[in-house]
Amino acid sequence: MLHKLMSNSFFSTDNTDESLLIQRRNLLKYGMVGIVSMATPLLMPTSAQAAKNKGAWKTSFRNAHTDESFSGVYRVGDKYLPDAFERINYVLRDFRTDEVFPMDPHILDIITVLHQKMRAKVPFHILSGYRSPKTNAMLRRNTNGVASNSFHMYGQALDIRLPGMSTKKLRNTAQSLRAGGVGYYPRSNFVHIDTGKPRNWTS
Repeated sequence: MLHKLMSNSFFSTDNTDESLLIQRRNLLKYGMVGIVSMATPLLMPTSAQAAKNKGAWKTSFRNAHTDESFSGVYRVGDKYLPDAFERINYVLRDFRTDEVFPMDPHILDIITVLHQKMRAKVPFHILSGYRSPKTNAMLRRNTNGVASNSFHMYGQALDIRLPGMSTKKLRNTAQSLRAGGVGYYPRSNFVHIDTGKPRNWTS
């Protein structure tokens, strides 16, 4: 059974607008390499899982808009791999503006564990990863349910699907982790996950 590692980390789970703005400035200040090297893992495996995987954490996903993908090891033990995050950040960039931004390594931990718990054989489809302030403002004007200070703007959220698998089951499994926010969008057939405080909603 996976469990949360309760310790301080670079990424705050406070989801107030002020704290998110401070966090965004820090993300831009330190950049990808600094973020990855400073991050403390959110989830830790059992000793049996660690032995089976030799401490390697692997994830696989495809950007639904660009058809670009990542499949590989992004973490070994409690160390995240900056080279892997160069590709991860690129694939999860804002495809509308082409802006690349450092993704929170914790969001990768969540989808990795989620993929294992779903016993999925196919990669996640990512509908939205990083979202620039410009893109977020545009979506907020044209779409219901877009937060003004969305976690997507901080590289701390993903909108996901698992092809061929129930979105409701994906939502329920994500909620069971208690590792962050989980939003269920049944009409659009996707689940939002983020690294903020554990909370749930349906839109």
